[in-house]
Order: sequence, then structure tokens, then C-alpha cells
Amino acid sequence: MHKKHFNIELFTHKIQEKVKFHEIDLLGICNNAVYFNYFEDARLDYAKNLVKKYNLQKYFQGNSFFIMAHNEADYYQSAFLDDELTIYTRIEFVKKSSWGHEHFVVRSSTGEVLTHGKGILVHIDKKSKKPSPLPEEVVLAIRDFDKEVKIID
Repeated sequence: MHKKHFNIELFTHKIQEKVKFHEIDLLGICNNAVYFNYFEDARLDYAKNLVKKYNLQKYFQGNSFFIMAHNEADYYQSAFLDDELTIYTRIEFVKKSSWGHEHFVVRSSTGEVLTHGKGILVHIDKKSKKPSPLPEEVVLAIRDFDKEVKIID
């Protein structure tokens, strides 16, 4: 598998993580499943920033919610105990009732890409439990926040 390169300019959001003792395995490396926790931390922080910047609270509380429909990761290098990591996150695309995140995990000290991941969140109506169209105001906010987002009709 070839290591994927990324254009840091496309990523409007990043968080820092530090590999903790309970996240490593017997080989002393960060367990592969932990990266999905890092992705989740990044998505939640991304959403908090989006909601605050564009005053979208009413769309993230109330009659709908988001569920994770797909998660994937490619691993290139291992992280070790106490490694400082930067998780870069962006929304890659928006569809009628979903959006796709893209993540890169980078060792902060070297800039080396360790992991590339993607995930899809679906907007669900609480009553019907079925996918629900994203509010236009949310789509416009995402488009403004992530300039290179693809809008797929």
C-alpha cells in the first residue's frame, strides 16, 4: 500500500492527541482501533467549531441526529507511547442527507503521515429513524468552512 500524501491547505481543522499507556498493545504501538477514537474526537471538535462559528445549535439539537455509517483507515506507520499526534480533519463531500470526513494522523515531531481515514455521517430524523435532508444553512456553513468541499446532488 502506498502512503497517501495530503495537501495541508485543504484542512481547516486540527486537534492534538497524545498516545496514552492504555492505547498501546504488547508490542508497544498504538492499537489500530484507537485511531477511530482519534477520528471521533476530531469530528466532534470540528462540529463544535462549526456550530459555534455559524450559530447552528438548533440543527445539532432537537429533532434529528447523526449516525456513523462508514469508517475506514489505512495505516502507514506506528505511533508509540507519548507520541504527540496532530489529527487533520475536513469534510470532503456533502450529499443530500450525509457528509464525508477525511482525516490524516501525523506525528507532530516529524510531520510523518501515520494514518489516513475517512468516515460518513448520516443525518437521521428522530421520529421516522430515516435519513433526513441536511438543512441548507448547515450545507452553506460547511461550504464556507471547508472551501474545497464537494457538493454532490
